[in-house]
Amino acid sequence: MRTIALTGATGYIGGRLAPRLLEAGYRVRALVRSPRKLEDRSWAGHENLDIRAADLGNAAQLVESLRGCDAAYYLVHSMTAAGDRYAAEDVRLAQSFADAARDAGVRRIIYLGGLGDDSSLLSEHLQSRQQVEKVLASTGVPVTVLRAAMIIGSGSASFEILRYLVERLPVMVTPRWVQTPCQPIAVRNVVSYLAGLLEVPETAGETYEIGGTDVMTYREIMGIMAEELGVPRRVVIPVPVLTPRLSSYWIHLVTPLSHAIAKPLAEGLRNPVVCRDQRIRALVPQPLLSVREAIRAALAKYSAHTVETRWSMAGPIAGDPDWAGGTVFRDVRRRVIAAPAEAVYRAVCRVGGGHGWYAADWLWRIRGGMDRMVGGPGLRRGRRNPERVGFGEALDFWRVTGLERNRLLSLRAEMKLPGEALLEFRIEESAEGTVLYQEARFAPRGLFGLLYWYAVLPLHAFVFEGMLTGIQREAERECNRAQIVTS
Repeated sequence: MRTIALTGATGYIGGRLAPRLLEAGYRVRALVRSPRKLEDRSWAGHENLDIRAADLGNAAQLVESLRGCDAAYYLVHSMTAAGDRYAAEDVRLAQSFADAARDAGVRRIIYLGGLGDDSSLLSEHLQSRQQVEKVLASTGVPVTVLRAAMIIGSGSASFEILRYLVERLPVMVTPRWVQTPCQPIAVRNVVSYLAGLLEVPETAGETYEIGGTDVMTYREIMGIMAEELGVPRRVVIPVPVLTPRLSSYWIHLVTPLSHAIAKPLAEGLRNPVVCRDQRIRALVPQPLLSVREAIRAALAKYSAHTVETRWSMAGPIAGDPDWAGGTVFRDVRRRVIAAPAEAVYRAVCRVGGGHGWYAADWLWRIRGGMDRMVGGPGLRRGRRNPERVGFGEALDFWRVTGLERNRLLSLRAEMKLPGEALLEFRIEESAEGTVLYQEARFAPRGLFGLLYWYAVLPLHAFVFEGMLTGIQREAERECNRAQIVTS
């Protein structure tokens, strides 16, 4: 049984590849920054899974983490890095990984990159992907590269851009790139190729292009998306004046993705991305999905609430702010609930996403819209599952930073704020019954932070008190239903 190192296990592709490798009988060593982000995965308790905290920038730690591994998947991308620093950060981390793989005796590296010819006309994003390929191969460890264009799957960044644009805009004024040819591939086919490479030794040191069965323009893909969503065909008007930067801000306003992530994606859409090399199909044979089949499968995952991974799950979790010293405002509320802690916890964990926030949802929507206007995530990130949350997941414009079953849910604000904000729900058992404590904490930055707190303070009675009442009502209703069924 071979041991396979996997970076990016908390990300979109890695989170789907890990269970596939475990099912195939490999030992998987998941190298992650935050091991707790894997706690709620269905495969987290597998006997052949070894989860290790690893910093790709820490050479000594990385060598030790890779030692004894036959092969290593490099599925790391720094598009969430601030500004335009993602390319430099990608090169730095790739060099660290390549050096460590050589020193640890890893026999091969497998990397998922971007499709596109080797020319200077490629977008910065696609050039960065190819630069990482070269860096990974620079220390002599054989690297197998898969180059893919648009990946269609529930929760992928490109798929969510496409879905939101088509779903929300009957008329679209777009850049000329909507006429660019593209060969998308379903995420299940990408994962099958990645896993299948391990069984084909001759693929070591080779580069392959992977795509689905269809070659079409982005405009044609939008037409198929509209049909599968059941909405009227969208009017698409291409114009030459929309730059990738302007397009990224438009994508930011309409979709859940930030302009920082949308900009490199939008730049890459101007390059034709069509497979010229089909060798991989014979080496790792599998049924390939058409664009329509891939879109239909992804939408079915959304409808069934079975999305395994989302683009927003990747990325570092900011450390807790230092609440000691300085001004810290607190809004603490308490409610005794006639329901067991389990029911209260379930009700708490339903906040956000399509369920809403139990009270004053119109205020939350206004705050989310304001946040999008100034570059924040707003409410469109939603949540992956309507009932469950996992450590490190995005939940609207919050991030789950604390999670203890039947005891605690902590959310840290990622909206644009003049300070640091935390919303915490704590459940305790007492002689009175189940007690739910709700605490909003805010550490202001400067004068604007102080003004912000006092401006929103009058709304807390509607937002936070209403939320407590809604949680109580939901938990007690669930408890009553359970008693009726039991009786």
